[in-house]
Amino acid sequence: SQSHLAARPQESSTPPDPRARPPVFRGQGVLSGDEQVTASELFGGQEIHSTHGVHPQAPNKHIFRLSNSKSDGILGVGPQWHNDGSFERAVFSHVGYHIIKVPVNGGATSFSHLGAAFDALTADEQDAWSRRVSINSNSGIVHPMVHVHPISGRRSVYLHLGMTGAVLEMSKGIEEVQSLEHLRLLEQDEMTDLFNRYNKLLEDTAYRVDYQYEEGDCIFIDNLAIAHRASPEAHQSVEKQGLRILHRTTVAGMINFDPPDKFHLPPAINIYGPNPFGKGVFIGGGLGFRWDASIHMQN
Repeated sequence: SQSHLAARPQESSTPPDPRARPPVFRGQGVLSGDEQVTASELFGGQEIHSTHGVHPQAPNKHIFRLSNSKSDGILGVGPQWHNDGSFERAVFSHVGYHIIKVPVNGGATSFSHLGAAFDALTADEQDAWSRRVSINSNSGIVHPMVHVHPISGRRSVYLHLGMTGAVLEMSKGIEEVQSLEHLRLLEQDEMTDLFNRYNKLLEDTAYRVDYQYEEGDCIFIDNLAIAHRASPEAHQSVEKQGLRILHRTTVAGMINFDPPDKFHLPPAINIYGPNPFGKGVFIGGGLGFRWDASIHMQN
């Protein structure tokens, strides 16, 4: 119930850096779909915002039911670092995870702290990334690559590795964009380098946690402070890992997550239309830019 969940937050493990540890509510048993929705609405925007597909076994339309068994949930979701709701102008404020069936051989969700990741960048990287915005490959929504977190005030990074169609960079040495000449698209080799750098950055164990679920766990993350991905083991077969079932909920955003005013950009750009910026990567639809052809990507 709501009061039970609110009363019993317990930390489950001690990662290398406590800034990366999301709150874990232990020993919750198996929450009903309605109970998980009620608990989720205690956080952030305090209203469920659901945009996912609904599996036949989901207890209600707000539960995104994930599994490594097709008959039990949706397969293969989220193997790359991302933040949920990146296709929305107001990115989801919080995300909830409730384990329904713990796989006997492991199936973690990995979490990485985006403020600590910004701090780990070099000074030159911090400057360059602060002059960049990403364009979502599905909606054309524009988000900053570096932002000031609306609650903590901490400078943090942001990029979806499986749904980005373009990255725009503002010219160095100017205070604000005055014309399209002050903006350029990153080209393919630059995009490849950037995405691989971001992936490596978030993999750093100084602020990354690979959380192995225990029965009854419920986790809620601040979606603008923490990126996440499913571990490779989470998608292994039932025969190898054991059955895994996870219920996810998403909470409405608290702010419009727009680029700083200095860019003078609209909230969205038509990623399916003609490229207005000249040469560079500009891809509409699906997974967007494929930065590593050798890995499985899925949203």
